[in-house]
Amino acid sequence: MATLTAAELRNLGRDELLTKLGEAKEELFNLRFQAATGQLESHGRLRAVRKDIARIYTVLTERSLGITEDVDAPAASAEVEAEADETADDSEKAGSKA
Repeated sequence: MATLTAAELRNLGRDELLTKLGEAKEELFNLRFQAATGQLESHGRLRAVRKDIARIYTVLTERSLGITEDVDAPAASAEVEAEADETADDSEKAGSKA
């Protein structure tokens, strides 16, 4: 897994972020295991993976606090607006029949 930037992470949806988080945690586990057994060749990779995990958590926290908008949110809000328009149209039609 390559090092990710915060800008790249902000363009991903919540499900993709959680998938990346799981992959990074698995890689960190494997790297720690290799370090404990003396098989780790690149100790810098441990630090990079920990920072990737921190970046992912930061983006998730920003979204939960409303600091940045969720990538999935515009699609959801468009659906809510469409339903509201349909409800308004239905009530107007019902009013014109009476």
